[in-house]
Amino acid sequence: MTAYRLLVIVHGMIGLVALISFWSAGFLRKGGPWHRRIGRVYLLAMVGILVTAVPITAKFFLDGRIVSGVFLGFLAVITAAAVWSQWRAILDKHDVVRYTGPVYVGLGVLSLVTGVAVLIFGLKTGTTLLTGFSLVGILAGAAQIHKRVHRERLAARPRWWMIEHYTAMLGNGIATHIAFLSIGLPRLMPALKGDTLQLLAWFGPVVVAGIAKWWLDRRWKTKPKLAPVTQG
Repeated sequence: MTAYRLLVIVHGMIGLVALISFWSAGFLRKGGPWHRRIGRVYLLAMVGILVTAVPITAKFFLDGRIVSGVFLGFLAVITAAAVWSQWRAILDKHDVVRYTGPVYVGLGVLSLVTGVAVLIFGLKTGTTLLTGFSLVGILAGAAQIHKRVHRERLAARPRWWMIEHYTAMLGNGIATHIAFLSIGLPRLMPALKGDTLQLLAWFGPVVVAGIAKWWLDRRWKTKPKLAPVTQG
């Protein structure tokens, strides 16, 4: 067994841990001890995925698999941004200035720039999936920059840190499921390969995460306080 093959296996096993811990943390009571413990496992798994994704991406480029290299590299960038936000939103929940510091801004700019680069690459090569998927990085990066510029508005939102945390978790969920459905699942079940699976793998998690974000925002939206009623 080659070192690269071993690296791919390790990457896949860490990805499986990430998938299991993602759903486990999602179903556990938010803020509870087990939610936090499983959340740490998920965070460490995502860091492991990022670390192992770097040499795999480099190998794709060296082998001339440019589209795969661009896809995995871009996925690693937007995942790194989401992992940072997921972690720091909890640690810095009392300090929005620290949360939106240089690393936050740098990852936002990197997401935006790589998103634009992937968009140009997708248009030039006629890769529709990359072209559409590039919008995730562009929108996410632009949102981070906007929050940094208007961070006083972010701080004024009730439970802003929790919203940032679960939004980043959903972003990580998108990356985790796209990687599994587009790379891992076809290897486990070759009969499922095809254009339909690729479309579902790339855009299905984005749609599901968007619906989940809408539902969570409605659930945690602060209700306006009613003015006291006075009797005449």
